[in-house]
Amino acid sequence: MGPPEVIGEEPRPAFYAARPGRWRDWWTLLHPPYTAWHLSYVVIGACLAPAVSTSRLVASLLGFFLAVGVAAHAFDELRDRPLRTRIPGWALVGACAMGLAGAVALGIVGVLRVGPPLVPFVVVGPLLVVAYNAELFGGAVHTDLGFALCWGAFPLLTAYVAQTATCSLAAVLAAAGATALSLAQRRLSTPARRLRRQVADVSGVVTMRDGDERAIDRRTLLDPLERALAALTWSVVLLAAGLAVARLG
Repeated sequence: MGPPEVIGEEPRPAFYAARPGRWRDWWTLLHPPYTAWHLSYVVIGACLAPAVSTSRLVASLLGFFLAVGVAAHAFDELRDRPLRTRIPGWALVGACAMGLAGAVALGIVGVLRVGPPLVPFVVVGPLLVVAYNAELFGGAVHTDLGFALCWGAFPLLTAYVAQTATCSLAAVLAAAGATALSLAQRRLSTPARRLRRQVADVSGVVTMRDGDERAIDRRTLLDPLERALAALTWSVVLLAAGLAVARLG
């Protein structure tokens, strides 16, 4: 699921990062596996509705792609360049602004069609993007739980309300499940990011009970983390695809 391990002598900033390049940097900026993962929650939330409107589902997907896939990731890269892209600052600012503006515009159209129950989600969504990525309120939102609620529970509940103009126990339970899955993602991705972006070297030996010795290096520690992340990504995306086919096919 990822490209070769290194760019020159440096580990790539993420397992899905492309080689440096004008257009490849934008691919990397989108965090494709994680964006697909969190957009899957939109599909799952919509497919829990008694009747699924394809147009509302597509609008919800596009809105979250613009808000999370584009704006939130551009905001994050603008702050301290964790992905080491060469995208100009002005382009990142533009992507963030246009992504949020597009998401809000779609939200307003949704309110006109769905009604007042969608208003809190349209208002809170952009605030979460800014509060999380700018670490406002003393970083209270920028935590493992904050990540899970913002990018797990919130997309699922928003998509459900966009379909039904109400909430339900089923949607709340599914949102709790999305929160737990997003927590797992965070607990795996945080050490993986640290190993790739902050750790200069890893060395050591594991001694087994039978006396066998096995060397430890960066790859030894990264492999189980990133293989689990890739497996979870495919699992959630395929689950969402299955639900979409079942409800819309």
